[in-house]
Amino acid sequence: METPQIYPTIDEYLRKRLMPVEGAIPHLAGIEMYGNSIPAGTVGGDLFEYINFQQRYNIDARIARALKFSRQYLEPLLPGQTPRNMVDDHVQWLESKPDHDPAAAVEYRKAKSSEQLRIAEDLQELRSTAGVLLVDAEGHGIISAKIASTVHDTFHALMLVELDRYGKTTPGFFEKINLRLAQSITARNALGRNPEDNSREIATMLYGETRPEGHFRFVNFGHPPPLVFSAEFGRFMEINEARMVQFLALGLEIPEDHPDRNKYFSMSLRKRQVNSSDVAEITLMSPGDILFLYTDGVYDGSDEQDRRQIEQVIRDHKDQAAREICNAILEYAVKQDQYLQQIGQGDRIDDKTVFIIKRS
Repeated sequence: METPQIYPTIDEYLRKRLMPVEGAIPHLAGIEMYGNSIPAGTVGGDLFEYINFQQRYNIDARIARALKFSRQYLEPLLPGQTPRNMVDDHVQWLESKPDHDPAAAVEYRKAKSSEQLRIAEDLQELRSTAGVLLVDAEGHGIISAKIASTVHDTFHALMLVELDRYGKTTPGFFEKINLRLAQSITARNALGRNPEDNSREIATMLYGETRPEGHFRFVNFGHPPPLVFSAEFGRFMEINEARMVQFLALGLEIPEDHPDRNKYFSMSLRKRQVNSSDVAEITLMSPGDILFLYTDGVYDGSDEQDRRQIEQVIRDHKDQAAREICNAILEYAVKQDQYLQQIGQGDRIDDKTVFIIKRS
């Protein structure tokens, strides 16, 4: 008799896909990283992921393709030849215009060829770059997990476009993710939207990239800000808030200059779209310095007593590996949950995620 196939439940499926595997941890010279997550129930709305560019993408093949395009874009089409790429197609369009200037096509080919050379150069940088994605969907449970999964899938689909077009992540990448979680007026109206329905998909997101020199560049949509623990001084260091740009949670704020701004609900209108000045940067100056990333189930970023207690946990484990530091903080957070249960405030328990980046 054939054994029936057992399929995972939706909870099991979402929990598995929202948790990275240790084999994906990037290995950078001088940098150690480790993260872990504990959902409040069988599945939660926290997501974290290592972005191991070398493992996930074929960097060599992408560089070779960019260099190939840089040469091919310079080569004019032979008479009657079918366009080989988008540059050939655009040049044909230019040549179809009555006021066509042959020099314009030549200059366009040169510009697009140069663009591919820059893509190849930026792709090279990914060999020594590691990314980390943290998402915290509002609430906890299967609905929150679905929202986190939406951000995850959107992130990776758009990342493919970014690497093809630029060879790196750009500010426009994050604006597209933000728009994906915004509430569409057109779609809701078409479905007979109830004006009394205030439900919406809300999630915070922090994405950052780190390099061997200890530089961490990141974009923050409503997420608690990173904390830096100094090995030399044994405490969290104060960071200039002017350098820590933070937008509202994903989907809540549409920029005024976005062409689709009137197609989405927005709590407020941002003056402009995200640009390079909105990418914050933190540097781990000395060996042993620790960057602490977290979700609000561990620390909400505001309570001074909680901050001091977590600071003490890190101080007690600062000489250990990133994994041990991460797990010690999570152990402390779980004990706090037990206290909330004892005082009858179990409803305050939330999903917990900790991510540690340590300069070795």
